[in-house]
Amino acid sequence: MTTWSETIRARLMAYCRIDELEPGEDALLEGLYHAAVSYMAGAGVEEPEAGSLRLAQYDLCVDHLVLEAYDHRGPVEGAAENPAFRRMLNQLKMSG
Repeated sequence: MTTWSETIRARLMAYCRIDELEPGEDALLEGLYHAAVSYMAGAGVEEPEAGSLRLAQYDLCVDHLVLEAYDHRGPVEGAAENPAFRRMLNQLKMSG
């Protein structure tokens, strides 16, 4: 598993269109990254090895999960609850 790095941080900031992180958001972004990687592993998708053609797809899925969690930190308008939270909670229930 890839550990948190400046490269991953920069990639996520670009993907999420974050120009500058507010105080405390660096730890938040790192936590969202680890949660997304864990979610993928729980779904049966391990990180492909460096150089694998699948790595770009994997990174894109992780980036998407991070962006969704970053953008929807509160209630989602028109939804009873945040669907990303519900999916993650369900997966944690099933994997624990």
